[in-house]
Amino acid sequence: MTAPIPPVPGASASPTPPIPRDIPDLPVIPGITALMASAVPATAVVTPVRRPWTAVYRLLVAAAAAAAVTAEMIIGPPLHVLSHFAIQSTILLILVLTVSARRAWTARRPAPAALTGAAVLYVTLYALVHHLLLTEATPPFSITDAPGTHPLWQSVAARLLHTVIPVAALLDWLLLTAPNRLHLRQAAPWLLYPLAYLAFSLTRGALLPAGAAHRYLYSFLDVDQHGYRHVLANALLLGLSCYALALLLVALDHARPNPVPRRTRTGFRLRPPVG
Repeated sequence: MTAPIPPVPGASASPTPPIPRDIPDLPVIPGITALMASAVPATAVVTPVRRPWTAVYRLLVAAAAAAAVTAEMIIGPPLHVLSHFAIQSTILLILVLTVSARRAWTARRPAPAALTGAAVLYVTLYALVHHLLLTEATPPFSITDAPGTHPLWQSVAARLLHTVIPVAALLDWLLLTAPNRLHLRQAAPWLLYPLAYLAFSLTRGALLPAGAAHRYLYSFLDVDQHGYRHVLANALLLGLSCYALALLLVALDHARPNPVPRRTRTGFRLRPPVG
């Protein structure tokens, strides 16, 4: 039992009640299991930032890429054109840029960094492969399988696909996206699509008749000319190059400054509910 506290000289003569050592727990209120979500929107704390010029730039790049792909499909056989790595990667880039443009226009969160990084990696990869391996190829490389049919349109479409669009995508990623969003763990999964395309290319060539023209879409993957051993060695070198390029993109993402303006705060904070 708690001993009473002796009275202080000069104070009232009424006795002070004893202070309990243990305060009992409050009774549990039945029916309440979790706090209800706050009705205050996040924009009350962080003001969303619309980026209309970024959206316009991305839409222009996507429109140019779509025009180049459409021109190639009109000139050449559509299935043959769609079988190329450059065309498939460009279509992926068009979708990513369109989604990113809408989110920039409506002040929503950006597209997933893994998806954006994959699109930039693939268009950069095929641009490097074209300029380093296919520019001086014999016979001349053509996506449409009909070089010289429409020289002006084919030249413009090829320049857009292999030079202008990859450079524009890189500039968008470097200058219009926030840094520090890519990670090393994403580099290996990015190789799944090039690996699947290699299997597709070799299977397509094996299923086509032996006398068919352009059984293999790229000269360095031509089994009839080089054999499987040489082709697989070329594929291994390209895979390692793709992985090194992915690591370079991740390192560059963590080294570049942040070009995206920070969101301004309203000057107050929401506090958790009491009770």
